[in-house]
Amino acid sequence: MSHFLQPNVILLKEGTDTSQGKGQIVSNINACQVIADIVKTTLGPRGMDKLIHDGKKVIITNDGATVMKNLEIVHPAAKTLVDISKSQDEEVGDGTTSVVLLATSFLKEAKGYVEEGVHSQILIKGFRKALTAVLSKISEIEVKLDGERRDLLLKCAQTSLNSKLISNYKEFFAGMVVDAVEALDEDLDKSFVGIKKVPGGSVRDSFLVDGVAFKKTFSYAGFEQQPHAFKNPKILCLNIELELKAEKENAEIRIENPDEYQSIVDAEWNIIYEKLDKIVQSGAQVVLSKLPIGDLATQYFADRNIFCAGRVPEEDLQRVCKASGAQVQTSVNKLNDEVLGTCGDFEEKQVGPERYNLFKDCPSSKTATIVLRGGAEQFIDETERSLNDAIMIVRRAFNATSVVAGGGAIEMELSRYLRHYATSLSGKLHLIVNSYAKALEVIPRTIAENCGFDSNDIMNKLRQKHAQGTEGRWFGVDLNSQDICNTYESFVWEPSMMKINALTAATEACCVVLSVDETVKNPTNEEQQGGRGRGGRGMPGRGGMGMPRGGMPRRR
Repeated sequence: MSHFLQPNVILLKEGTDTSQGKGQIVSNINACQVIADIVKTTLGPRGMDKLIHDGKKVIITNDGATVMKNLEIVHPAAKTLVDISKSQDEEVGDGTTSVVLLATSFLKEAKGYVEEGVHSQILIKGFRKALTAVLSKISEIEVKLDGERRDLLLKCAQTSLNSKLISNYKEFFAGMVVDAVEALDEDLDKSFVGIKKVPGGSVRDSFLVDGVAFKKTFSYAGFEQQPHAFKNPKILCLNIELELKAEKENAEIRIENPDEYQSIVDAEWNIIYEKLDKIVQSGAQVVLSKLPIGDLATQYFADRNIFCAGRVPEEDLQRVCKASGAQVQTSVNKLNDEVLGTCGDFEEKQVGPERYNLFKDCPSSKTATIVLRGGAEQFIDETERSLNDAIMIVRRAFNATSVVAGGGAIEMELSRYLRHYATSLSGKLHLIVNSYAKALEVIPRTIAENCGFDSNDIMNKLRQKHAQGTEGRWFGVDLNSQDICNTYESFVWEPSMMKINALTAATEACCVVLSVDETVKNPTNEEQQGGRGRGGRGMPGRGGMGMPRGGMPRRR
């Protein structure tokens, strides 16, 4: 009987909170469901916007990734949804709300099985089996377009902008986005598409610069005397300072003759003049520098009909180099035509209340800039986010020319296929794959609900149409007639890569949540507890009577 008298061995720190088992999995699923309820109404062309106020700024958006990022979610399991939304935004650019809804819909279907005692690993196996089936089905039915690539890119961009705040201007911005992406290098680096925001004016006052545009930098006296337009100028990009530096406070110079002081001052002036002379001799007519260009250099360049700008943001300087062929120099020695760039037309132009430097018709133009106009600051910010999504989608579609129909059509077709596929399975896998198929219907159902339609009626019509086989394959929700239509023929196209990425990320996130059966939460340290007024070094909720550090462990 001696073994009954042995005390329990405490391995975890005093006050550690642990919860495990079936209840923990259900709790994690419920937390994820709360997130879905928040972003659910933002899906689709008629989705609602969210206003997020953090005490400093106001954000109005219906972009799933932006909403998730600004919610500041603290639940550890729900943070998984934030991660998949972020990865979808970075990898594809669109579908950030869809991926969250799919993941939570999978979890909702799994919740009933967990409560009935089905092991999580069986659910994970079934979901992954269903995922493999739907991915192979997408590869089978996706439409490869061999015709005019630009038409494909325009349709994909317009579909992405359909659900955004600027959906009424989707044709206007879709052409702008496609032109910007087509101007890029083969690697389609998104950082070389600049987006500048200028408050004021109409949305249709926005324009695309086939080159680089950036806001006029801080300038000293003498700037007004410089020329503000050139044809075929030589462009020099620097990373050096062109101004007289003030001595440090503790600098000390010992001289014996007062004439020596003047020689020191002259030496400083000679150094700066020597730099400026070498720049003028290089033949450059536009001088840009990442570091400051002082008043002396500004006036010096103005007297010689040279335009200069200092404190140019690094990303803008890099884009100027990319477009003009210039190379950033850290020294003014050995300046020649090989390190200088050029452009067809340079001008400083008034855009609303701001002045912008525009570099157009660059010979090696591999960059573009979109200048956005609009009334409210929040509207312009949301327009920028919308265009970012469209740019990402067009980049993906540029290399992968296979598309599927949107509007919930592809999800309904995959759901129909999975129900048929499940008949070839037996046991629990049959039920789990069927549940996966049911969960896919969350996309068309939510689109219909957000449009104010009778979702049950729409879903019944879609199931009936898709049951007819190939003829009804691309039928989805029709927003205009409150009915269903062939969304492929209506040019509601989405890159198949976007759907593949969304389904994969959502399924893996679901499997991660289901595989966690225990959460261990370490207590805050005693110093933090004391600073919060919880009774010094006592344990929370025990009136300060907890054991001090190094005390005997409490027996359970």
